[in-house]
Amino acid sequence: MIRLKAKGFTLIELMIVVAIIGILAAIAIPRFAQMLEKSREGSTKGNLGSLKSAASIYYGDTQGIWPTTLQSATNYAFSRYLDNISPVKVTGAFVAGATSPSGALVTMTTMSSVPTGAGTGWLYDSNFGNVYVNSTVQDSKALPYSFYGFE
Repeated sequence: MIRLKAKGFTLIELMIVVAIIGILAAIAIPRFAQMLEKSREGSTKGNLGSLKSAASIYYGDTQGIWPTTLQSATNYAFSRYLDNISPVKVTGAFVAGATSPSGALVTMTTMSSVPTGAGTGWLYDSNFGNVYVNSTVQDSKALPYSFYGFE
């Protein structure tokens, strides 16, 4: 009698493969969430650079006068330099329970009014032309978001 060799996987081999895939997924999914927040941080830094560049160009065109506001509505002179204010993209996910600094609000301040808490949107100082994120919530590198304007 000729005996045929059985081909295929045993139940134990399949269970081991499923367990390995589960372990890899448990490691990869949290890393993916962190990468999303880091991309939001990068987008926020890019938007900040756009705001600062537009304010600097305005400063140069007006021979040393900073814009009084960064509002981009058509009735403001600054609207020539920036079509719209891009929102803050970060969500503050690295600090449990912190208020999200996301938003597009631009408020005016003086240099002594640096953010002191978890706020939203951008903060603009028309005395010195400084723009920064209006939040002291910390990013993935444990830096407050308000530091982005001073880098």
